[in-house]
Amino acid sequence: MSVDKNKAFFGHPLGLSTLFASEMWERFSYYGMRALLVLFLTATFASGGFGMNEQDAFTIYGIFTGLVYVTPIIGGILADKVLGQRKSIYIGGLTMATGQFLLSASAWIHGSDVDLEFRQTLFYAGLGILIAGNGFFKPNISTMVGELYDNNDPRKDGGFTIFYMGINLGAFLSPLVAGKLGEQVAWQYGFLSAGVGMVIGTIWFFLRSHTLGHIGMPPKVKAERVRLVVKDWFGILTYWGCVVALIFGVILGWSALPSMVTTIIIYVLAIGGVLILATNIFKGTSGKAEWSRIGVILILALFNIFFWAGFEQAGTTFNIFARDNTQRMIGSWEIPATWFQSINAIYIVIFAPIFSVLWTILDKRKLNPNTPMKFAWGMIFLATGFVVMALAFTRSTHGDAVRLVSPLWLCLVYMLHTFGELCLSPIGLSMVTKLSPPKLVSTMMGIWMGSFAAGNFVASQMKAISLKLQEAMGADIQVFWMIAIQSAIIAVILVILSPWLKRMMHGIK
Repeated sequence: MSVDKNKAFFGHPLGLSTLFASEMWERFSYYGMRALLVLFLTATFASGGFGMNEQDAFTIYGIFTGLVYVTPIIGGILADKVLGQRKSIYIGGLTMATGQFLLSASAWIHGSDVDLEFRQTLFYAGLGILIAGNGFFKPNISTMVGELYDNNDPRKDGGFTIFYMGINLGAFLSPLVAGKLGEQVAWQYGFLSAGVGMVIGTIWFFLRSHTLGHIGMPPKVKAERVRLVVKDWFGILTYWGCVVALIFGVILGWSALPSMVTTIIIYVLAIGGVLILATNIFKGTSGKAEWSRIGVILILALFNIFFWAGFEQAGTTFNIFARDNTQRMIGSWEIPATWFQSINAIYIVIFAPIFSVLWTILDKRKLNPNTPMKFAWGMIFLATGFVVMALAFTRSTHGDAVRLVSPLWLCLVYMLHTFGELCLSPIGLSMVTKLSPPKLVSTMMGIWMGSFAAGNFVASQMKAISLKLQEAMGADIQVFWMIAIQSAIIAVILVILSPWLKRMMHGIK
């Protein structure tokens, strides 16, 4: 028995509804936690937070959001070689729900009589378990969407568009629910709601798995098998238990190691990863044209870091600005600061179809910018957004006093940054699949995801960098102006390099 690819969900295979809702709930879980993270870490001990300074909270945020782009590489390999996508999704769902519940527990058990070190262990273990679970879940549900369609099925692009809407629907709803509960009721309820969302998504996937036919079953399983058996579920629970135990072991063991040893381990892993990637590239690339195209991917991956270093201020400095500098009162009701994290998702849903049509219209008129120029436009929109943000921050600060500004400032910034994202993010993913040698598509996609990881970490350090520049230059340097100028310079460099990079692509648009 195989999945009926003609049975319709808005004209698409019925299995798309299963994957759409499962991914929506997973994104609900992730973005709900992401919206709360910095605010929770900087909240007072009395309210259940950790009372951290902003920069320490930003660093933790950056490490977390960076690593969630690294673990899918491992999860994808395990699914391809050992587990299959379906088992991987169950492992990821159970693991991420566990991580969310541990974060909730770290907020729940607060007070003067509670051991801070124990709370920190629960918190860091929760983050680590979330990172590991994301590695199992994220790459494999997208793969299953592609397997619903034959390669020549004209509905395939539309199917991914519907799936992408599920991602943004979850990203839109989660700050409204988890953010409201976490900020205005209690932090633990925000994380708890994110965990419940992940459980709902996993249960939905289980109840609707019959719509997927054989898709996602473990490797070498006969085609007539469409459901997991007891042995498979034993394996899922074993992986889940081992991942949770491993993360707790790493958290406890890491703190016991001397700093020199942990530094050596980090360098060894980093150098080893780079050597493995370099070896794969050398083995899989042949001919001047392929090497030239690889060069384009690597150069644009570097520029991609700068884009996300700015864009991901959404969860750090923008989050703090929403909390401390934005007028959020409507009568006697206060808008939660986390709700502003939903704006980007709304804009994506509104403007993604418009940009898709725009590229088609420009192409027909032979005005469609090449890939490097689209990256330049992405950086221009990013820089413009930060100019607006810098003006808003200047307007809201008068010495030590703060004058709250209209939320429309943040709405405008998020709109401009969404335009930049639509010029760069989907274009970059398409570019990697087009320019990579056939044997290296997954490897180069891993490198591209690595640039997202680096960008997220750099984003967490931008305010610290601005403060160091301020000390060195003896002048007041606002972080938003710094990023605006940096982004504008990168845009100019991309415009200058665009003709050269276009030639390096050897005819691929």
